[in-house]
Amino acid sequence: MTKQWIAPRFGEIDALTLIDEPTKAPEAGEVTIEVRAVGMNPADWKYMRDGDPADLPYRIGYEVAGVLSAVGPDTEIASGGGSVGDEVLAFRIRGGYADEVTVPAGDVFAKPAAIDFPAAANLLLVGTTAAEMLEVTRVSPGETVLLHGASGAVGVSVLQQARLLGVRVIGTASEANFDVVRSFGGEPTTYGDGLADRVRDLAPEGIAASLDSVGTDEAVDVSLELVADRSRIVTIVAFGRAGDEGIKAIAGRMPESARFRDAARSRLIELAGRGELIVPVARTFPLADAISALDVLKTEHPGGKLALIP
Repeated sequence: MTKQWIAPRFGEIDALTLIDEPTKAPEAGEVTIEVRAVGMNPADWKYMRDGDPADLPYRIGYEVAGVLSAVGPDTEIASGGGSVGDEVLAFRIRGGYADEVTVPAGDVFAKPAAIDFPAAANLLLVGTTAAEMLEVTRVSPGETVLLHGASGAVGVSVLQQARLLGVRVIGTASEANFDVVRSFGGEPTTYGDGLADRVRDLAPEGIAASLDSVGTDEAVDVSLELVADRSRIVTIVAFGRAGDEGIKAIAGRMPESARFRDAARSRLIELAGRGELIVPVARTFPLADAISALDVLKTEHPGGKLALIP
């Protein structure tokens, strides 16, 4: 039997229910993972507010890490091979808030030994989002970019990937998180009144692109003020403003974004395996405490990723 969190209706996180159900045996092209850690993301609870009724009951969770417990006939995982007992990570899947999950093998990859299960379970949603932000804004070595929300999970991944590209990043954060931004290669500045002038002082040569991971009006307005080419401004939150202002908005549910993010997974796993892409994990919770953990994810700033541990 599998313990699985589902939402029989959409709404707030208290709509979630922990159920027991038979474990699905993997068919050809599928594998079953004994979950050791579940990655947690704002996208988990946001979809619960207004998801597609056809998805009910909604099986929450897009990424996990664990050990293969069964492999379908004539099946290999995305990174090749795959045997019972192998350590793996998986993204983009459905129903990750579980202690065992059967998923398409094409979304499963060997877990690098250098990263633990909670970090591996939290690597790819933020990592592929950050990679796409850098891709669509066409950043190149030697450029200076502005990153709104530099100390958040996506921001930290952007900082690391930008540093590997030779891109200078000025990132907004609260003063309490300046050391976090610096530790991953960014140059911090506070948000709030005078932000545009502070950024100009730090980058008199100009800002080539702006990446918004917070979605505030300030982030969009300052981006528009500092970046001449609107095609080089991207947001992952302010979808209404993006439509009004003609800037780029990306999301995993968009087909173009999904294709890019799927293609980026292997490269990001390689970077993590070499220690060049780190996933800070702030807290872990028992799987049974998923609702409490989601409340922390929604209302607090935990200073790193959260993971559920079956």
